Amino acid sequence: MSRSFRLTHRAETSLIEIAKWTIEKFGLKQAELYESEVLSRCQAILNGQAHSRSCAGLVDDAVDLRFARAGEHFLVFLDRPDELIIVDILHSRSDLSRHVAALAALRNVEL
Repeated sequence: MSRSFRLTHRAETSLIEIAKWTIEKFGLKQAELYESEVLSRCQAILNGQAHSRSCAGLVDDAVDLRFARAGEHFLVFLDRPDELIIVDILHSRSDLSRHVAALAALRNVEL
């Protein structure tokens, strides 16, 4: 069985918001390119071709969460044996520790 990745509702909403902002600032073509870059990074993580770090260094309760950089954003994810779950997409200037703590508290409810 082949593994795949999926975005949670939260991650999909974040990606839509990123696209809207990018369209407003840089146009549709750039938004499409950036979305493609983010999704390619998800695939690279899935294939073990992208560097990621444990969120445990940020928040003790986030032992199973990891994050990786994708352009100006962080992909926060769970790497499960059967699938890669992209939990959220956060801007690199956001308070990553605070967001990861909130995601750690919600992960069992929303996934």
